[in-house]
Amino acid sequence: MKRPDCTPWPIYNAGAGSDTARMIRLARFVIAICAAVCASLCAAPATAQEGALSALAKLNANASEIAAAGDGLVVTLSLSQPVPWRVRVLNGPPRLLLDFREVDWSNLADLPVDSDAILGLRAGVFRPTWSRLVIDLPKPMVVARSEMATSDAGAQVAVTLRGATDGEFAAAAALPEPPEWALPRAADLPPPRLPLSQRTGPLIVVLDPGHGGLDPGAEQGSLSEANLMLTFARELKEVLLRTGEVEVVLTREQDIFVPLEERVSIARAAAGDVFISLHADALAEGAAKGATIYSLSAEATDEAAQTLAERHDRDDLLAGVDLTAQDDLIARVLIDMARLETTPRTGRLAQALESAIKAADIKMHRNAQQTAGFSVLKSPDIPSVLLELGFLSSDSDRANLTDPAWRARMADAMKTGVLAWAAAERARPPAP
Repeated sequence: MKRPDCTPWPIYNAGAGSDTARMIRLARFVIAICAAVCASLCAAPATAQEGALSALAKLNANASEIAAAGDGLVVTLSLSQPVPWRVRVLNGPPRLLLDFREVDWSNLADLPVDSDAILGLRAGVFRPTWSRLVIDLPKPMVVARSEMATSDAGAQVAVTLRGATDGEFAAAAALPEPPEWALPRAADLPPPRLPLSQRTGPLIVVLDPGHGGLDPGAEQGSLSEANLMLTFARELKEVLLRTGEVEVVLTREQDIFVPLEERVSIARAAAGDVFISLHADALAEGAAKGATIYSLSAEATDEAAQTLAERHDRDDLLAGVDLTAQDDLIARVLIDMARLETTPRTGRLAQALESAIKAADIKMHRNAQQTAGFSVLKSPDIPSVLLELGFLSSDSDRANLTDPAWRARMADAMKTGVLAWAAAERARPPAP
């Protein structure tokens, strides 16, 4: 049995010239039908998958293939059972995205791939209950045909791409996500809370464990930055909650990918008073070590900071989220607003954290406070810092990050710094 592809984006049949709006309406009608069909087909018990995903389907790599076909590409994926899915292309760089409802990609490395047909391949958890396969394309291509065929043995997804002009590809990549998939818009979020000096109530701290899901961050042996930061964020959350003065929100509670823009949106939706992004990167030169506190600047204070900013922001491309359009006018406006409204408060937060960390006799980088253009720091109304707890490229930092006693000392120091900052802000007279 063949079913139309479960995707809210229109299918690009060769030679098709129908109106885009009509195609989108038709495709959304199709996805509603497909979702209902797939829901009944996917009632089988879930199979446990490592990480945050309880997979409904598993990739059969030996029966799958990615191969060149003329000026295009054919992607054939064999799954243990049918699941809802969607497909689209994105630009900057050109890539094909296939989203599936809970697919186990653990044997993706065994998938036969024509090395000349694609530039890269990766998959993992995209958001709760959904996984994503990203295929980097060597040139602009659009979807000519896509379908899922089902049988008693499972399901086979077949996606055929053909070469496209730059204009045709740009139009396909520019199609918006349906409302149910789009990230929260600023207009849909609650207004920021009043400054601490103008209200009472608990302090709202948003902790952002860096990376996750598709993007493990820095890796050293069996250690990954994503897992280490999630562990520390959970430990710090408990320390803060025990004070009775703080409410804590995590931008991710498990090993999933959260786009940079969405991390900031989560902080705003929570009406956060402070946003702390947690990282433990690695630098090739291996010279950097010690905790470092970053605040927002259009220009990095040193070459390492610039390298880290580029790396962090580029990570969104791993999940197919294109932030390139956010880095010009919008970013400059946000940065300007941040400088006017939150830079003084952010500076005081960074200083309070530095003082508390040093008072706990925890080693910091020789330049303990630095600036960089990290996207997660661009909220115009929430004091935001990015804390590199250490560097996985440093033996001593790596030992600290894996030591529960050291992490407990760092968490206690951060609690002290945050509470000291909050108390000082509450006592500060309102700006005229």
